[in-house]
Amino acid sequence: MSTDYQRAREAFGARLRELRLSCPDGRLTGTQLAERLGAGWTKVKVSKLENGKQTITTEELQRWAVACGQGDLYDGLLAQLRGFRSHIRSWRRQLARGHRPVQQTFAAEYQRSTVVHGFESVTVPGILQTADYARSVFTRYAELQRSPRDTEEAVRARMQRQDVLHDPHKQFKILVGETALRSLICAPSVLAVQLDRLSRLIGMDTIELGVIPMAAPLRIPPTGGFWIHDERLVTVEVWHADLWVDDRDSIATYLRTWHTLRNSAVYGADAQNLINAAWRALSRA
Repeated sequence: MSTDYQRAREAFGARLRELRLSCPDGRLTGTQLAERLGAGWTKVKVSKLENGKQTITTEELQRWAVACGQGDLYDGLLAQLRGFRSHIRSWRRQLARGHRPVQQTFAAEYQRSTVVHGFESVTVPGILQTADYARSVFTRYAELQRSPRDTEEAVRARMQRQDVLHDPHKQFKILVGETALRSLICAPSVLAVQLDRLSRLIGMDTIELGVIPMAAPLRIPPTGGFWIHDERLVTVEVWHADLWVDDRDSIATYLRTWHTLRNSAVYGADAQNLINAAWRALSRA
């Protein structure tokens, strides 16, 4: 997490404390505010938010302002919150303790989300990867980023993250480029097993998997992958960092991009045929 971001979070926490101490009906203690906020709130959570140890959500912020009798300040506070939450998260800092903590951070966002839109052009999405495919990815990225080698812990965390795929209350709308079916970022035998898994995921109630054929006409050129969580957060991974975006206009742009790419994708039997073709190409190699 960047120093600038942490300073902004601490400053916002101080603003939250000001609201608590300036309630129109008298200043509140952390315990009193937690009681007003209700289930899931404790004095400890109030303290973490006020001291910049934790980032408040937009829903929590609205409840906080109302509980402090200053609901009219919510819009201004929300603009301030969005201003510092859209930020670049350096891989160097995030991976200082290895890949496992990063996987756990992403897992928390998947747990919070009900509908997830995702796109990856050249790599099988992490949420759909087999353990061996994920192992190859983590090994290569650890080499690139010169980060601690916690490959097995990271693989286990990624596999645990995939439990959400079986939650009937969630929907995953995922697009992958046909290139992802053929990119040998792992051994051919590992990719063959990965393709078999993708094949078995087609038709699953919680997953809508589309494949964009290499020969498909495209209305826009696809770039890097991105993931949209409930239209409240977009994550975009680039070589030096990942970008977390939560301002409404940017999210709308990514959602339009996803729907535009979807127009070029095929589903069901047609997607299955592309996966099978990639598998046959591997067997001939």
